[in-house]
Amino acid sequence: MEMDSDQARRAMSQHMLLALEVARHAVGKVQPGGTLLFMGGTGGRRIRPDLGIAPAVTAALPALTAGLALELAPVRVNLIAAGFVDTPLSAELLGDGLDARREELRATLPIGRVVGPDDVAALAVHIMTNTALTGATYDVDGGQQLVG
Repeated sequence: MEMDSDQARRAMSQHMLLALEVARHAVGKVQPGGTLLFMGGTGGRRIRPDLGIAPAVTAALPALTAGLALELAPVRVNLIAAGFVDTPLSAELLGDGLDARREELRATLPIGRVVGPDDVAALAVHIMTNTALTGATYDVDGGQQLVG
């Protein structure tokens, strides 16, 4: 509620409109059977007061992905929705709270460890090389959504 209209437009355009523009520019450049792979997140799936418009964007990206898969076929379009991934950006955002977050995830995630960039990369490679996949959202969160 604290965002002004310009801030909300920027936040929406950074995700939804960027994906749409990438898709528009891919037409005629990505070969049939090729892949557009978008990155999103799972963090906005649980509604909380401090998330602003994040839940709306989180909910809209899978629908946009599915629609683009139909419109751009035979180019394949998919979405990776990542939970917490242990990256330098995560470290920057969490600061002194990073180690506590890592320990919390190790203790609660079904996989017993923190998701890393290699996990996301392995999923991306699989999605790009398996030519039967299109229009879908793939979560990589170590089971975080299962445990809250």
